[in-house]
Amino acid sequence: MLTYLAELSHIFGPLRVFDALTFRAISAALTAFLVTLWLAPHAIRMLTRLKLGQPIRGKEEVHKLAELHGSKKGTPTMGGIIILLTLSLSCLLWAKPTNLYLWVVLVPTLMLGALGFLDDYLKIKKKKSEGITSRQKLFGQILIAAAVGIFLISHPDTKDAARSLELPFIKVAVLENLSWLAVGFFILVISGSSNAVNLTDGLDGLAAGCTVSVAVVFGLFAYVTDNKEFAAYLLLPRNPGVAELSVFCAALTGASLGFLWFNCHPAKVFMGDTGSLAIGGAIAVVAICVNQEFLLVLVGGVFVMEALSVILQVASFKLTGKRIFAMSPIHHHFELKGWNESTVVVRFWILSLVFALLGLATLKLR
Repeated sequence: MLTYLAELSHIFGPLRVFDALTFRAISAALTAFLVTLWLAPHAIRMLTRLKLGQPIRGKEEVHKLAELHGSKKGTPTMGGIIILLTLSLSCLLWAKPTNLYLWVVLVPTLMLGALGFLDDYLKIKKKKSEGITSRQKLFGQILIAAAVGIFLISHPDTKDAARSLELPFIKVAVLENLSWLAVGFFILVISGSSNAVNLTDGLDGLAAGCTVSVAVVFGLFAYVTDNKEFAAYLLLPRNPGVAELSVFCAALTGASLGFLWFNCHPAKVFMGDTGSLAIGGAIAVVAICVNQEFLLVLVGGVFVMEALSVILQVASFKLTGKRIFAMSPIHHHFELKGWNESTVVVRFWILSLVFALLGLATLKLR
């Protein structure tokens, strides 16, 4: 909404800065960060007062893990509400409210957050580590993702870009018209990313820290994809209007950093499914809007590792009766192998940064 101040620049010239994308993106990140720092302590106290604490797996499930994480029982969860509130506020303040892509990303992000909230609430109510069933959760994700896909391939301003398929390192679109197959592809991308971040959110600060590097990369891609000169120079498919998502990604970065202040080990609050499902979905929809769905596999490499470790573990156990890892997701494997929690988290942050740098390298390797 503050962008409207730029319309008064004929009265006071410096107000034109409110139309500058870089200024608004930086302001969005700072706003989300600072508001999170202010809001989080109040939210933590409220969550504690309402006894919305995180259930921990019992010893009958995993003895060693219960010993390692037993002290976390009762730590307030649903902290994703903090991220979603500050993200939404920052976007409303600094992004252009008339931009279509802003709402294409923000609305499903909040819807996935609501789905995660329901899951977190049922976990607390049942006092178990499982809320809604996996099928119910997946069904909700599919419905939301399908709605996004149908809108993108149907709207006259987005359908051409949404139906084309781009690959990193390749100069031209691999497929120029996926037609309705794009909806199925988007369902796979959004539900897969949402679940991958959800699986990653198992150690203090892990998901929030990895989110920062991924959001920064896709914020940069959103900026250059909409810029005529940069897109032509870097051989990227130009998508007018998508640059506004750099403000969204900046706000997500700031909100994640602010949340990490309280979520780092030992965590004072967990984001829960409220945050992880929403963040995973948000990143996926941004990737779709900038035509870089496959780049998400590289930039979100840590999230992919976590999801693949679960898939491989389940497949191996069903086919051979043996486990590949001591436990999945893979961050628990390293815990059970003797790494302390902080070591696992920091090393995974490093990997996330490396994956992000590799993703940025694809800008010129075409």
